[in-house]
Amino acid sequence: MPGVVHRGRGRRAMNEINMVPFIDVMLVLLIIFMVTAPLITAGVVDLPTVGAARQADARVVEVIVERDGRLAVRVRGAEGTEPRPVTRGELAARVRELQGGAADMPVVISADRRVEYDAVMGAMRVLQRAGVQRVGLSVAQGR
Repeated sequence: MPGVVHRGRGRRAMNEINMVPFIDVMLVLLIIFMVTAPLITAGVVDLPTVGAARQADARVVEVIVERDGRLAVRVRGAEGTEPRPVTRGELAARVRELQGGAADMPVVISADRRVEYDAVMGAMRVLQRAGVQRVGLSVAQGR
């Protein structure tokens, strides 16, 4: 029986780890990876360029998530529209109203970086369940 040493009377387990099989396996894996690495071809990824990107829509419905979880809605790009506070239950109806029948009008969720992620995802979930098609997150650069 491997791993058992007979010394005098009684049997005692050997408390040494045999590293030779482990080293053999690691060397075989190293050789396999060294041989196959040059054979793997690098995949080409077509990344979009800045010039090819579509211009942002001039009018979007903006859902603003405050730090304390309150919501406000406005139309960005329209003059004289101030954010109007809404509850989570009123959010979908108010967004549909501001879209004015144009179901493809984008909806953007804006939030401060200190807002809890769950509050932002909760607003997005309400809009998706209401069937709003184009929901995105606003990104601010340089902050």
